[in-house]
Amino acid sequence: MSLLDQFDCDRPTLERILSATLSGADDGELFVEATQSESLVFDDGKLKSASYDTRQGFGLRSVFGEASGYAHAGDLSRAALERAGQAVRAVGNGYSGELAEPPRATNTSLYEAANPLIEPSFETKARLLEEIDAYARGLGDDVHQVSVSLTGSWQNVAILRADGRLATDIRPLVRLSISAVCRNGDQQETGSHGIGGRHSFERIITPDVWKHAVDEAVRQARVNLEAVPAPAGTFDVVLGNGWPGVMLHEAVGHGLEGDFNRKGTSAFAGLMGEHVAAKGVTVVDDGTVSERRGSLTIDDEGTPTNRTTLIEDGVLVGYMQDRQNARLMGMEATGNGRRQSYAHAPMPRMTNTVMMGGDYTPEEIISSVKDGVYAVSFGGGQVDITSGKYVFGCTEAYRIRDGKVGEPLKGAMMIGNGPADMKRVRMLGNDMSLDTGIGMCGKQGQGVPVGVGQPHCRMDDITIGGTDAG
Repeated sequence: MSLLDQFDCDRPTLERILSATLSGADDGELFVEATQSESLVFDDGKLKSASYDTRQGFGLRSVFGEASGYAHAGDLSRAALERAGQAVRAVGNGYSGELAEPPRATNTSLYEAANPLIEPSFETKARLLEEIDAYARGLGDDVHQVSVSLTGSWQNVAILRADGRLATDIRPLVRLSISAVCRNGDQQETGSHGIGGRHSFERIITPDVWKHAVDEAVRQARVNLEAVPAPAGTFDVVLGNGWPGVMLHEAVGHGLEGDFNRKGTSAFAGLMGEHVAAKGVTVVDDGTVSERRGSLTIDDEGTPTNRTTLIEDGVLVGYMQDRQNARLMGMEATGNGRRQSYAHAPMPRMTNTVMMGGDYTPEEIISSVKDGVYAVSFGGGQVDITSGKYVFGCTEAYRIRDGKVGEPLKGAMMIGNGPADMKRVRMLGNDMSLDTGIGMCGKQGQGVPVGVGQPHCRMDDITIGGTDAG
């Protein structure tokens, strides 16, 4: 059964209401969503929470030049849709535009449509979390606390346009997250690891997969128990591959989204065609990678996702675009129009944002540094999109001395300016990889799943904030 069949009126009626709503508009759509989601959290030796939720609703949008109207409701009724239509038409205020051509259709599917919440059962998942907890605690007496969460969702969307064209997508998403606290006397440190993607739970709950995740979380906690205070100063920094791409995502990626550049609020605004990074640096946003957390068959406007080159050999060549910003900037939509749910309007968002690899081995990159910092994993951070300034905390880092990895560090903070520091890249590894499927991105109050990635990377003269000034 189609999502549109959930309304209390037939499709021709829906199309008439939508056509009247978008009369004189430049663009717009009816976005209908039905989502099932569940979450289990095992903490402190017991199942702390278990939830299951279903929701459905619609979002109706009209676009008039730079203005847009948006209304949503959890009631799939003709009355609710007509009322929403009155609200979004009011934004037009006599505006007379020409309705844009719809996105091109695609028959490509990047993930299986099967609902991952059906199997295994809730009870089986709860027993699995108990088994994971027992395994983690069995790794040693120093494992003091363990927290395990298992989450999944199954989202069904339909996007109807005024000309009657319909685009649909069914999106699975799963994630396993593990946090471990290890203790040595009075000292305690935390380590974490997670895995996920757009596929079934079976891919992440096989013993070899989840045991590796637990081992990584405990390993990181033990490393941090041995860590010494991070130095403060300017150092050459080697970033690890995979998850450290989160710094690229935050410090650079947001600045390459179309809305910030159209409004002139991005540090990259007006720099198209100019060198914004070191030669050899190529950055892409790729929503077409099969089964990845940030991938989508179509975005939330119905545009097929794309592999969009943003920076090529150091030169700014593209932005990530939704339909509205692309039209206003005279560019093509890139399939980056995303929304958190039917209750949110779409905007330009990242999918899987990646710095491509180079020619050096990780060993060659590390051995090239006389005195520096090796940042293997990151936690939270803050970024100012307008200035490009960022601060990121390292959850696993090491000192590099004479080309060799030395003692682990705690309290290391990377401080800098994203656009400026992209020009400080000196060496790129041949080991580019994506993260393990845990990323979540926030923008203007909306959260969407994303992916990040990069190879090992050397950046020179980066400010490290630490507690050891000596």
